[in-house]
Amino acid sequence: MAIGVGLLGLGTVGAGVAAILASPEGRHPLVRELALRRVAVRDPARPRPVAVDPALICADPQAVVDDPAVEIVVEVMGGLEPARSLILRAIAAGKPVVTANKAVIARHGEEIAAAAAERGVYVLIEAAVGGGIPIIEPLKQSLGGNRLQRVSGIINGTTNYILSRMADEGADYGAVLADAQRLGYAEADPAADVEGHDAADKIAILASLAFGCPVPRAAIATEGIDRLEARDVTYATQLGYVVKLLAVAERLDGLEGAEAGEGLPLDVRVHPTLLPRQHPLAGVHGVNNAILVEGDPVGQVMFFGPGAGAGPTASAVVADILNIAGIRQVGGDGTGLDPLLSAGSWRRCSLVDGSLSRHRNYVRLRTRDEAGVIGKIGTAFGAAGVSIQSIVQYEANSGDAEIVVITHDVVEADFRRALAAIDALSEVETVAACLRTL
Repeated sequence: MAIGVGLLGLGTVGAGVAAILASPEGRHPLVRELALRRVAVRDPARPRPVAVDPALICADPQAVVDDPAVEIVVEVMGGLEPARSLILRAIAAGKPVVTANKAVIARHGEEIAAAAAERGVYVLIEAAVGGGIPIIEPLKQSLGGNRLQRVSGIINGTTNYILSRMADEGADYGAVLADAQRLGYAEADPAADVEGHDAADKIAILASLAFGCPVPRAAIATEGIDRLEARDVTYATQLGYVVKLLAVAERLDGLEGAEAGEGLPLDVRVHPTLLPRQHPLAGVHGVNNAILVEGDPVGQVMFFGPGAGAGPTASAVVADILNIAGIRQVGGDGTGLDPLLSAGSWRRCSLVDGSLSRHRNYVRLRTRDEAGVIGKIGTAFGAAGVSIQSIVQYEANSGDAEIVVITHDVVEADFRRALAAIDALSEVETVAACLRTL
């Protein structure tokens, strides 16, 4: 007997899921065992990009969750509410859930995981991060025997498209953003993407899975690309780097006492980053995503592919549905003890103060074009214990100078102390840009 699927949302992703279920030819045999039973939409009268029996469509998402013919609930409506409440309602009814909703999982994942564990219900979230890239299940299962050290990635296609265009063409951020909106790569309100919030949602989920502990979304330091200037992308290219919006989660071993906090100390952040051209993530262009996982004994493993869109995301949603269907086929009922954050309760972690992290830095200073300025800047860095890898002077249009410094690896607190001393120099007009560097 066919397994009934209830779909909450028939937008870009929901339509993609419906299209797959309606055309099982050439796909996994289990797709034939899935039947769309009910679909919730905001406006039932609106034309749809995919043919769905009008008798299945309704405006009440609770009716979809409560329908006895619906055995698996698929939430692809987005937003925090009513999505969160509907997921919890389905769990309470003993129905497994598949969701692509990164915002809900990043903010309410611990609550949903606890409810799923108590009820013994699967909540699968492969589509919430990376679109069609399989990363959730590898972190939960395939890489489970590793001691993971770091997860980093380019996990927002909109910003990667913008940065790729800026690097290739020397174009300004605003002009490329307007093109991205016209092409459908960016929303009319692009804030979630360009200010880094979308990437922060996703790294919260990945960090929770990689390190086995809930990561508070609100505590993640987040910086987007909305203030990035084209000249910094150009200077980075000239110096042998590419600029990417990077989301990073890594364990900081060696911290003790108050510095470490309670549990495993983690540094989780989102910010524009200069990557050396030879770095595995440096070659990820356009709207593609990639996630680099580093651990012992596996070393480095990179997952690459399309990070968004109807096809890739719907592919991940249907893969989760098939996982549940496969369990049912071998005698299970589609429920189990594998909540979405599979290791969410086996240890605690704390996000450390960012001043304790170590990294390299790119700094652009606008200064007066006078003799001795570079020497004073170098002295200020040296007094704070910051070693300089390179320092280059460029001419500015106004007759001033622009000095670009790349430091060696340094504790953030020492770097900030040096930067404050440099900013106080009379010859320095402004600290125009400051980016992290790998």
